[in-house]
Amino acid sequence: MSKIRRRILKRRKQRIERRLEPRNWEAQDTPMYGASNIHYELSERSRGLDTGGIGAMQRLVKHVGLEKDLDDVVELLKTHLPYHESDHVLGIAYNILCGGTCLEDIELRRTNEAYLDALGAQRIPDPTTAGDFCRRFEEPEQIEAMQDAINEARLRVWREQPEEFFDYATIDADGSLAPTTGECKEGLDISYKGEWGYHPLIVSLAQTQEPLYLANRPGNRPSSEGASEYLDRAIALCRRAGFRRITLRGDTDFTQTRHLDGWDAEKVRFLFGCDARSNLIEAAETLPNSAWKRLVRPERYRVQTSERARPINVKAAKVIERGFTNIRLRREDVAEFAYRPVSCKTTYRMIVVRKDLSIEEGQRHLFDKYRYFFYITNDRRTLAGNLVLEANGRCNQENLIAQLHGGVQATRMPVDNLLSNWAYMVMAALAWTLKAWFALLLPEQGRWRERYRQQKTVVLKMEFRTFLNAFMRVPAQVIRQGRRIVLRLLAWNPWQDVFLRGFDQLRGNLRA
Repeated sequence: MSKIRRRILKRRKQRIERRLEPRNWEAQDTPMYGASNIHYELSERSRGLDTGGIGAMQRLVKHVGLEKDLDDVVELLKTHLPYHESDHVLGIAYNILCGGTCLEDIELRRTNEAYLDALGAQRIPDPTTAGDFCRRFEEPEQIEAMQDAINEARLRVWREQPEEFFDYATIDADGSLAPTTGECKEGLDISYKGEWGYHPLIVSLAQTQEPLYLANRPGNRPSSEGASEYLDRAIALCRRAGFRRITLRGDTDFTQTRHLDGWDAEKVRFLFGCDARSNLIEAAETLPNSAWKRLVRPERYRVQTSERARPINVKAAKVIERGFTNIRLRREDVAEFAYRPVSCKTTYRMIVVRKDLSIEEGQRHLFDKYRYFFYITNDRRTLAGNLVLEANGRCNQENLIAQLHGGVQATRMPVDNLLSNWAYMVMAALAWTLKAWFALLLPEQGRWRERYRQQKTVVLKMEFRTFLNAFMRVPAQVIRQGRRIVLRLLAWNPWQDVFLRGFDQLRGNLRA
């Protein structure tokens, strides 16, 4: 970062710190919000943009070659009058990166002159045209091609990572219900929860929380339908990237025992949950007491200062007061035994967790009960307790799914059939992917490499709303100077130095 930028950022930070520094206040006669003589004027020449971070996203797209990949692979338009396929895809993703939640919000972007100038665009597709583009996807292969184009750019981003990044890749798979109130959407169906809608499949990389593949399905389809195909494609993608070890994770619906031997033969490690069937429970109950070891879970967090008194558990008090039935965990034990599923020719490790539960009614103890949880794996070295903790780590994918649902609104299902909604879901999820790529491309070198590495991790794990407020919703003046488009930042926030450092990194070239 240049000395001038560093000096300006330092001054802006000092000004806000002086305003917010602790002080001994005297009683104030008037409220803090005291402005009254407020006027509005129209600027004749200067143009401002509330989402100044969009310029960095456009630079990122150019930097990784995503625009060219989309135009080369996604072939839906016979002629480009005036838009290319990439214009439509990026138009939907950019709308979400600017805080839009639906197709109609694109109208706010296309009527914003400063927004168009910041992207160097004469015009962009309107909401109706964007919806029509989603409906142009008439075959699943066309959507798969779009995902493959995004993954080609993803490989270039991954090549920029340090060597330790490629030590291992953990691929998670899960299904998620996407209810809709529409009644005429082709492909919707009723789920096991009694909700009408769709049932998307999400296959993601746990280390970066990037969605590698998305698939849309009717609401009544099982979670694991089609999962093995996408897991195989994710394995191939990670191997192309150069990951040395690959692990598959999933809940009980994704075990798919007929595929385990194939993954094991390909040296792919897997760790799946298994349903607690009667034969497995019987095998666990016949294990000797010496086979069980206490499962010790790590602390959720460590107190950095002095411990504070725990607040009163109001919920527990109400349960006791009203005599509700309550299940209380007393302890957890872990054991293992050899197991060969009917569909397999190889014997694998079956890890079993036994939860010792106390069933209570109010303050009265009713009885004790054991509940068993099973995990199957071809990892024959790692301690059973550590495998359980790793399997439980798959729950972090729920955070990604929550971001795709509530943050990015990728599962809004705004169009009229299964394929068009699938296409919209992929294009909307691209907004989250660009956020992850921006974090991954933040530089870690230099004198402050440890601090830079921590900042990179924080940005990568940021919720989408937080990322929008820190990196996208940055007020900027848009200036067109000859061949240059200048976005002059008008306000400071604590992440501005990271933002500028990341943008400077995008000016260089990718590794060959």
